[in-house]
Amino acid sequence: MRERRGLNVWRIGWRIASALAAAFAAFSLGYLVSAWLYREIGVKPSPYLWQMTSVAIGMLLFGVTGGMIGRVAAPRQRAFVQSVIEVIRRLAKGDFNVRVDLGMAEDPRVEHHPFFELVHSINDMAQELAQLEQMRQEFISNVSHEIQSPLTSIVGFVDALKQPDLAPDQRNHYLQIIETESRRLSRLSDNLLKLTSLESGYHPFHPESYRLDRQLRDVVLSLEPLWQRKSIQVDLDLASTSFVGDRDLLNQVWINLLANAIKFTPEGGFVRIALETNDMFVCVRLQDTGIGIADDEKIHIFERFYKADKARARGESGSGLGLSIVKRIVDMHGGEIAVDSQLGQGTTFVVKLPNRESGSM
Repeated sequence: MRERRGLNVWRIGWRIASALAAAFAAFSLGYLVSAWLYREIGVKPSPYLWQMTSVAIGMLLFGVTGGMIGRVAAPRQRAFVQSVIEVIRRLAKGDFNVRVDLGMAEDPRVEHHPFFELVHSINDMAQELAQLEQMRQEFISNVSHEIQSPLTSIVGFVDALKQPDLAPDQRNHYLQIIETESRRLSRLSDNLLKLTSLESGYHPFHPESYRLDRQLRDVVLSLEPLWQRKSIQVDLDLASTSFVGDRDLLNQVWINLLANAIKFTPEGGFVRIALETNDMFVCVRLQDTGIGIADDEKIHIFERFYKADKARARGESGSGLGLSIVKRIVDMHGGEIAVDSQLGQGTTFVVKLPNRESGSM
């Protein structure tokens, strides 16, 4: 590092000395040229005019000489600048599969070319923009697919309702399907808006102190028709806990997690919710005896629109946004969420949140 710094100082000093020498030579030549010029035209100017003429000629010679040297000695620099400009122009037009040639920022005489970091920064930016563009296209594709499916059902059953000889019970069945698909579209729209707001960084965040154990009990009661319909046993082990967080956002977390547990747990199954607390963390553990998740799919379950088991999508409608919303809300609270699951043996979600005092968030 010290040797490279010394080399850079030496190079800068050499360039300054070279520039000063070139300037001295140009202005000296300018003085001689102005003297010759006035002698040829037979005019004896004042000292001030002579000096200004010499300076003007010297500046002209210095600029012309520097330009000629630049044209001859720096073709790589010009090619490098042109390459960078072209890459930036293509990036501005939305072409993110471009890179600046690293070979143009390599100089065998020095360890690091002055533009080495610039080239890497531009290439890294192009790569990140390409990844964001791929994510954007996948997001649009997933949204289109999720919207198209219920719309197709709605349009199909609306056409079926136009049949004049349709039986009343069949008509009611079609209307029920249309209502179900319409509600599905509404949930998708709500979840998309919620997730977009959460990811924007501007979603309202209002921490307050409240009883977390009571909130969990209220969520279980609100979903009682769902778990009673499937004869699922719900067991609660909730320590009395005062917690500081955004009550409404965390309520969404518990609803999404419990609704998923009920959805994917067969009739007569079991769901357990435990709440533990200490001076550092509050831990909520939600365990079910559902169908489970494969090991190679657990790392994707918090991604938008990801459905771990395609059979789930056929048996249970869902947008694949619920767990993405859960993950984002937990992140906003500075917590973490983990999943432990095996196929056919159930799933356990563990949410760990910092146990902060009131007003510390």
